[in-house]
Amino acid sequence: MILTLTLVAFGGALGASLRYLFGVAVMRVAGATQFPLAIIGVNVLGSFLMGVFVVVAANRGLTHLSPLVMTGLLGGFTTFSAFSLETVGLIERGQLGLAAAYVTLSVGCSVLGLMLGMILARGAFV
Repeated sequence: MILTLTLVAFGGALGASLRYLFGVAVMRVAGATQFPLAIIGVNVLGSFLMGVFVVVAANRGLTHLSPLVMTGLLGGFTTFSAFSLETVGLIERGQLGLAAAYVTLSVGCSVLGLMLGMILARGAFV
C-alpha cells in the first residue's frame, strides 16, 4: 500500500508540474485569452494519453503501472476541478455562449481524444 501511494504521489507531482508547464507554453503561444485554452488542452491530451495507456497496459501486462500513470500522472495533469471553475467563471461573467462551447468542446473532445488514443494504440499494439 505504501509503494502504491508513493507511486500515485510521484505521478501526481509530475502530472501537476507538466500541467503548469503546458499552461505556460499555451500562454506564451496564444497570449491571454478569455477562452481557457490550456485547460481544455490538458484535458483532451490527458484523455488521449489515458486511452493509449489503457490499451497498451492491457496488451503489455502493464496494468500494475495504473496507479502511477492513470491516477497519479494523468490525474495530476488533467484538471476537471479547474474545468468546473472556468465554466462557472464564464457563466458568472455572463458569457453563456462561451461557457456552453467550453463544456461541449471539453467533454466531447476529451471523449474523442480517449477513443482516438485507444484506436491508435490498438492499431500499434494489437
